[in-house]
Amino acid sequence: MTFELTEDQRALVDTVRDFATERLAPHALEWDAEKRFPVDALREAGELGLGGVYVSEDYGGAGLLRADAALIFEELAKADPTIAAYISIHNMIVWMVDSFGTESQRAEWVPRLASLEALGSYCLTEPGAGSDAAALTSRATLDGDHYVLNGVKQFISGAGYSSLYVVMARTAEGGSRGITAFLVPGDAPGLSFGSNEKKMGWNAQPTGQVVFRNVRVPVSNRLGDEGMGFGIAMKGLNGGRINIGACSLGGGQAALDKTVAYLKERTAFGGRLADKEALVFELADMDMKLEAARSLLMRAADALDRNAPDAVRLCAMAKRVATDAGFEVANQAIQLHGGYGYLHEYGIEKIARDLRVHQILEGTNEIMRLIVGRMLVGD
Repeated sequence: MTFELTEDQRALVDTVRDFATERLAPHALEWDAEKRFPVDALREAGELGLGGVYVSEDYGGAGLLRADAALIFEELAKADPTIAAYISIHNMIVWMVDSFGTESQRAEWVPRLASLEALGSYCLTEPGAGSDAAALTSRATLDGDHYVLNGVKQFISGAGYSSLYVVMARTAEGGSRGITAFLVPGDAPGLSFGSNEKKMGWNAQPTGQVVFRNVRVPVSNRLGDEGMGFGIAMKGLNGGRINIGACSLGGGQAALDKTVAYLKERTAFGGRLADKEALVFELADMDMKLEAARSLLMRAADALDRNAPDAVRLCAMAKRVATDAGFEVANQAIQLHGGYGYLHEYGIEKIARDLRVHQILEGTNEIMRLIVGRMLVGD
């Protein structure tokens, strides 16, 4: 395993950086303030192949590695963590359809999703089932050649905008073994949405409830066999954890870069702040946190690509370490900017607000510790 980027990876990073710098960064603060979901910018991202980064090429995916995806999401998040995070969740959805769908399902959905012509949402969490996802109560009852779905999903990114919802619902008792995955079109009768949640961050992507009231879904829309849903959801989250960790690194790196520039320009007590040893030590610690997390994240990405025995453990480790590092760096960047760090126009407080939720979603960081700890003791 090498940490040196290949020529193709350098070209990929340059392309994504150009797009993010030109199309996302200039509007990030405006989108945040206005709570605008920039679907037009997402379509442009799709034209670059960013809607199906690690999806097979036969239906329009880019066919890249997880390490390539980590590079992509870090670059996107340097410009806007909110939009980068949505694209990362969308990619998880496309991968699930491509990996577990029938040829008919793949042909119908993957090309539209990979191009970001159609948006996708991941529906696992419920009002009463967050970290304990196996306790979900949404139910799918077989009725002839259809399933009838009833229930409520909570905190769903893209709610009301997506064309496809990948939904985990209970088809039998028995905890995780009774959960099945379904592909539910956004225009299905009986499907409705709650209001856009008022959030601390991630304001430029909609988050809300997805409500199912006697939604009839053909048996042909079942993703995998009955009882496979929880396994599909967890496998999707392994990659999602790498993606969201990369988004945290991008946001943290942007905050660090802004801070370095600020300290080099700002003067106090007879000289540049960048010449104050105590502040330079803070910058060094911030850089070390990001670099250490980046190395672990790339190791986890490599393990997931190889389907290595320790992939789940490494993905959990990388998610916890990277999301903690990103937020801690952004939070310290506010401190080093002084009062200016608290102002919206400087962009630092937005990064911190956006990155805070990364420590919660895709499995809380407490759950990441639980995964690693249980694997240590063999449970």
